[in-house]
Amino acid sequence: MGWNAPSVGRKVCISTRASPSSVSSFHVPDAVVNTRPDGVRSVERAFALLEHVAASDEIGISELARVTGLQPSTVHRLLATLIGCGYVINSGASGRYRLSHKVVALAGGVKLRVARLRFAARRHLEAIRDVTDETTNLVVLEHFSVAYVDQAESSRAVRMFTEIGRSALAHATGCGKAMLAFRPPEELEVLFAAAPLKEVTPHTLTRAEDLRRELELTRSRGFGLDNEEYEVGVGCVGAPILDHARHAIAAISVSAPLARLQQLDVDAVGALLARHAAQLSSELGYRG
Repeated sequence: MGWNAPSVGRKVCISTRASPSSVSSFHVPDAVVNTRPDGVRSVERAFALLEHVAASDEIGISELARVTGLQPSTVHRLLATLIGCGYVINSGASGRYRLSHKVVALAGGVKLRVARLRFAARRHLEAIRDVTDETTNLVVLEHFSVAYVDQAESSRAVRMFTEIGRSALAHATGCGKAMLAFRPPEELEVLFAAAPLKEVTPHTLTRAEDLRRELELTRSRGFGLDNEEYEVGVGCVGAPILDHARHAIAAISVSAPLARLQQLDVDAVGALLARHAAQLSSELGYRG
């Protein structure tokens, strides 16, 4: 099947809810900070840029230079550092800049982080659903379980549905294996040490050596598979969403009756998911 898958006292604080008017008077002119050590000045200027990036959906170098009082070359250099650290994203074709998911992870709680993740992922879920006409999920990893946080439902009369907030064992799901494959080795050793793992269906991988091989394969191809391992007659394909450290923070997946999933071509679905997951990872701050 062919796929057409749709990239003055100084007080500085980071705010993901700042409005342009709340920071429009905040300048960091060179003359004001010339008496400070170079390292301190660079930090102050970087925070000034973050405040103004946070105040806009997207903002360009010229505008940042104007509102901060910094030279465009200084703005460009600091933005390059912030991008390299994963705090700011270059939007690509527009050449403008916006905050990454990493800043939200520092500034907000779990609910805020999940809300931002759902917002960023929504168009990808719908695009995948529209191509496959199968239910598409957004999940996060909670220890060794997956939690469903959003879903784009299929229009089919017979379709998969998972209640938002429901959890499932990561080792028995395609989306869970996609995330486990991109977690630190020390985390995985804790899981392997707990083997034999819980058997959900006769197809569930319960032995550490079997799961280890499956995760290596998942890592190499970029997506995970569930072949009736969580529910008999049902399959799942999942691809990981990565953070700045190349660790999985979430996954997107397609769930469907196994026969329909096989008709679609599991590898093609996996490739489609992997492309969208890579785009979403980049939008959230991953620099692969």
